[in-house]
Amino acid sequence: MGFAALGLNQQLVQALTECGYDTPTPIQTAAIGEILQGKDVMAGAQTGTGKTAAFALPILQRLAEQPERKGQLRTLVLTPTRELAQQVFASFEKYGQHSELTAALAYGGVSIGEQIKAIKAGVDIMVATPGRLLDHLVKGTVNLSNVQYLVFDEADRMLDMGFIDEINNILRRLPKERQTLLFSATFDDAIFKLSKKLLNQPVLIEVNQRNQAASEVEQIVYAVDADRKRELISHLIGAKNWQQVLVFTRTKQTADELAKEMCKDGLKTQAIHGDKSQGARDKALSEFKEGKTRVLVATDVAARGIDIQQLQYVINYELPYIAEDYIHRIGRTGRAGEKGLAISLLSIDENWLLEEIEAVLDKRLPQQWLPGYEPDLTKEPVDKRKNGKVAEKRRAKKRLSGQKTGNRAQRKR
Repeated sequence: MGFAALGLNQQLVQALTECGYDTPTPIQTAAIGEILQGKDVMAGAQTGTGKTAAFALPILQRLAEQPERKGQLRTLVLTPTRELAQQVFASFEKYGQHSELTAALAYGGVSIGEQIKAIKAGVDIMVATPGRLLDHLVKGTVNLSNVQYLVFDEADRMLDMGFIDEINNILRRLPKERQTLLFSATFDDAIFKLSKKLLNQPVLIEVNQRNQAASEVEQIVYAVDADRKRELISHLIGAKNWQQVLVFTRTKQTADELAKEMCKDGLKTQAIHGDKSQGARDKALSEFKEGKTRVLVATDVAARGIDIQQLQYVINYELPYIAEDYIHRIGRTGRAGEKGLAISLLSIDENWLLEEIEAVLDKRLPQQWLPGYEPDLTKEPVDKRKNGKVAEKRRAKKRLSGQKTGNRAQRKR
């Protein structure tokens, strides 16, 4: 079945053909018709399966059916990170290339002046992070009274980054009568609680088993001492001649330190995280995509916004405190049906984190040793649940339940 059979107009089908798309993915097949009918939708699917097109295409069509309202802000898409906002904006531009509809971006870390200029020129679609959108609302440069379509992309990530207060503030400024779409790769109790507040008799779409990792990604867990992880990563990349590798750490400091040490190993490496300027983040990501940088070290702030079609290798230098983040990390590879490899380096103190990931996945991830890097089993494990590091996980869990944590500058990432 082609895209035309889903009820999309010729302009959109032509744009998709020019992009090389001829067959809808399961999430697109399931969601596009429901959205075209005006229904609220709560949709979940593995990362890399075409969720953005699943909501962008029907919205573009419905907007085009109201030519008399061109230039009015009628669609608002909220994303948790700048990188994801850029990715979604680019998709709207690409799919809507044969229409006269216009879109604007609004995210922090860059001058607000250019954004205001674009908005004043008149836009049909805005893709925004919650913090920067509130800045515009306070300045009076954005009016949400005409919004007909509201999209939450990666809604679970917005909750665990502590955006619930911003979301509530934005909701108060939106029309009660609207079509609301909630898309994510993972669902949990907090998401369902939010959906009851946001959605009106929604259609629930799940094209895969809930919270399932991308099926085309091979998952390997190497047990290794914490102080040999960097050495093991450099060995794997060098010995196997991998040219494009995405590495995840839990903290910004670790990302910077790891990138510095890997450069000393002769691997051109850059770090990307929330403390980097937007210009630096864009430059690092661009050079990684172009192959100028061999290794990109990222924190989870980037896990939802990196979309590189041919990326084959993801390495978890450290396991995440939030088990669902593991799914999003490894979902940066194995996109659009491509094969991928996700390697997790497990120190003895992280076994409890692996157990929580396995509980979310509902499957075991057997540990193995790499010859030459076997862990020292004589070392005594430190129970991370008894020290301060687990406090970060508790804060994240509180954010999932809607409690206010952290400062606004942190949330505006």
